[in-house]
Amino acid sequence: MPELPEVEAIRRRLEPAMRGARIERVLLRRADLRKPFPADFARRLERRRVRAVDRRGKYLLVALDSGDTLLMHLGMSGSFRIDSGSTRRRSARVVPPDRHDHVVFSLSNGTIVTFNDPRRFGIMDLVGEGALVAHQTFEAMGPEPLAPGFDAAVLAAACAGKRVALKIALLDQRVVAGLGNIYASEALHVAHLSPRRRASTIATAAGRPRLHAVRLAAAIKSVLQRAIHRKAAYDGGGRFRVYEREGEKCPTRGCPGTIRRISQAGRSTFFCPICQR
Repeated sequence: MPELPEVEAIRRRLEPAMRGARIERVLLRRADLRKPFPADFARRLERRRVRAVDRRGKYLLVALDSGDTLLMHLGMSGSFRIDSGSTRRRSARVVPPDRHDHVVFSLSNGTIVTFNDPRRFGIMDLVGEGALVAHQTFEAMGPEPLAPGFDAAVLAAACAGKRVALKIALLDQRVVAGLGNIYASEALHVAHLSPRRRASTIATAAGRPRLHAVRLAAAIKSVLQRAIHRKAAYDGGGRFRVYEREGEKCPTRGCPGTIRRISQAGRSTFFCPICQR
């Protein structure tokens, strides 16, 4: 399932293609994705101008001049294809639509944005003006890890008193919005913290940050920023430090450890048992 860097990279591709343009036509090739489309979905989108393309956690938010917000989640296999007018003119042949192209947005600037989702676990919803903050998806969502206000104090306060493993706490969207399985493993390795450590140990009894929280908050930011840069610039991920590298030498300089894989809450965790404590 796409995590925050993948979603942010897609947002950065969609924004210049959509912002300021009017949605001329919405073609729905089926009645639902994971859930049915809202009533009058296409009608409420058509002829509306896109004011901004934002992200909250793993959700894309397209703000419209009507006050509505188009809320989209990629699910497990969702992706967007952006075809500009010049791209289509340069094409020497007409490419038929993929059978998994479920939603097509035709924009006033000549761009066509197509949502493709083979497994149909994606979501598209319309949220009325002023209702976004109170929407059930976001009302309990934690802080954005790349926001200026996210720091060791915020992270420590969210983990204070939690008896679960630190990796499990990081996957809780109420603790950190958008952080998923891959980048939680990566950040814990950069911070040299064991995924099995109790979450409460990064905070004092009063909920203030220990050095562990300082290292981890900084690692979360750096890991996500590097991943976003790679994906936005090259549309690729490259190799991870520890994720899916079981049995390989630990990349930490001077560490003699070997990457191990364990299961936590049904998810694979990759870590070094030597330098992560």
